[in-house]
Amino acid sequence: QLQLVESGGGLVQPGGSLTLSCTASGFSLDYYGIGWFRRAPGKERDEREGVSCISGPGTSTDYAESVKGRFTVFRDKAKNTVYLHMTNLKPEDSATYYCAAEKQSICTLSGWSYDHWGQGTQVTVSS
Repeated sequence: QLQLVESGGGLVQPGGSLTLSCTASGFSLDYYGIGWFRRAPGKERDEREGVSCISGPGTSTDYAESVKGRFTVFRDKAKNTVYLHMTNLKPEDSATYYCAAEKQSICTLSGWSYDHWGQGTQVTVSS
């Protein structure tokens, strides 16, 4: 069973930073495109916003306009982990963040492309 686990969420003040991790058990993330999505409080499951993604080889990345210049996605193949480093966080970044894997190894911000999802980690940006 392919499982993804997110970690690293928490409470941070505006302007602060967090790094989220997405780890996999039982398989290598190297062959999967990985996306980061978020769902703001009060939003439905199908209202998840694509935040960032990275292709299997790590040669392609993409970001939502709202996070460009502030978020960075990268892989650590030795740790079988994908990270989302978030800086200059704003209250509107508060959400549950999910990572997802898609078997075509591409980078896409469309949630419909992803086959496997983690349970999410909560990020709250507040003073």
